[in-house]
Amino acid sequence: MPSTQPSTKHRLTIHPPGAANRSPEYCNDDPDGTRALDIAASRRVALAARSRSTLLIYISTDYVFAGKPSEAPYEADAVTNPTSIYGRSKLAREKAALEVCGGAGWGITLRVPVLYGHAETSGESAINVLVDAVWKASAKDAQDVARVLVDIATRYLVAGEARVAMPRILQFSSEIRFTKYQMCQLFAEIMGLPLRELNDTGDDKKAAVPRPYDTHLSTKVLRELSVDVRTVDFRYSWYVQVGLV
Repeated sequence: MPSTQPSTKHRLTIHPPGAANRSPEYCNDDPDGTRALDIAASRRVALAARSRSTLLIYISTDYVFAGKPSEAPYEADAVTNPTSIYGRSKLAREKAALEVCGGAGWGITLRVPVLYGHAETSGESAINVLVDAVWKASAKDAQDVARVLVDIATRYLVAGEARVAMPRILQFSSEIRFTKYQMCQLFAEIMGLPLRELNDTGDDKKAAVPRPYDTHLSTKVLRELSVDVRTVDFRYSWYVQVGLV
């Protein structure tokens, strides 16, 4: 990692979740490999960022919480209890990154839910792939996340040494909540297609790794930092995606 990074000075390193294993099924199939790769990768990124005194923002997941009915919304300081190898791996990466950079005020974790937006293939997003499901039978637009990342970086970098006392764990999520079935209903409406062979129970009975029921994240800490947590309307975003707006 250090030998491949450019020598030019930069002030921010964003460590995306896709830098290692992003599929719960893949993590479940190779738990030892997942732990070895994910944690080692995050630690190396953090060490490289610290050696250059750059702010590190590690993008984590809402899967660090159990997502049991009635527990959400989860505050940033809520007790974590991931139920899958994927979630446990992402939590370990949070701890690795903050262990290296957090104490000096150079490391932050931003937890987000599943993302959607423009992609080369639908399989790149667990939301985009639902469009394929409609054809065959609480999410966040990635643009919203990009805007919030800029706001966070600006506030922490401008704060200087005072950032040591600023929160280390942040969370961003839309207040507009959809089940996957409700998303599919919307996609069917947009594409003028009927819904077939899709259940409305809120779970995927064919999934090899069960998903949490509800991991809605509280944005309280971001709001206390005066970060704008408004989001693009989910319906409007998809009308744009398919070229109807």
